[in-house]
Amino acid sequence: MTKNSRPSIDLTKVSRIIVKARQFDAKEGSVDGASGSDAIDDGFREVLSETRDDPVYNELRSYVRELDIDEQCELVALMWSGRGDFDRSDWPEALKIARQEHNERTAEYLLGTPLLADYLAEGLAKFGWSASDFEREHL
Repeated sequence: MTKNSRPSIDLTKVSRIIVKARQFDAKEGSVDGASGSDAIDDGFREVLSETRDDPVYNELRSYVRELDIDEQCELVALMWSGRGDFDRSDWPEALKIARQEHNERTAEYLLGTPLLADYLAEGLAKFGWSASDFEREHL
């Protein structure tokens, strides 16, 4: 294979993002604070609510932002591949488009993608890689 025919991003980095994205995806919509119930009755549902101050979201966003541009582009291309937009043989094209489309909101774009963790895992699987060992250790 040529240099650009497969991802070069560290599998540990992608696996960490998958683990955190699964934690974030497990959360549900915001709880109505004016509902009149209390935390005990709600089973502390607000802990699972998506908020602007969500620590998992903020940690994941910061982590993706700290990656270099090539790594961010590879994450986007992996997500697209896992989503079915590209096949393994299309990796150079997926990466080229990800580079053309790159901007300062890559982290928000990725985190706004439903099923991000599943798509990244599927993208890795297209190249014969798995994040499951890392996930078992960190979930």
